[in-house]
Amino acid sequence: MSLRERVARNLRRVRHEKFMSQEELAHRAHVNRNYVGMLEREEFAASIDILEKLATALGVDPIEFLRDEA
Repeated sequence: MSLRERVARNLRRVRHEKFMSQEELAHRAHVNRNYVGMLEREEFAASIDILEKLATALGVDPIEFLRDEA
């Protein structure tokens, strides 16, 4: 599994665990809602800065996005 795919899966997993929509996450992280969707569909790779914003908005450590949930 590529790192981009791992980040996408973990982002989606954590977001669902927090019962948060893409729109709500985007609003809390101050990013475009479409961008969150593109990250989850692996269309874009997130920068470290974006991962930090998303993690803060979700209330998790950014390392959560890199976990191997195999």
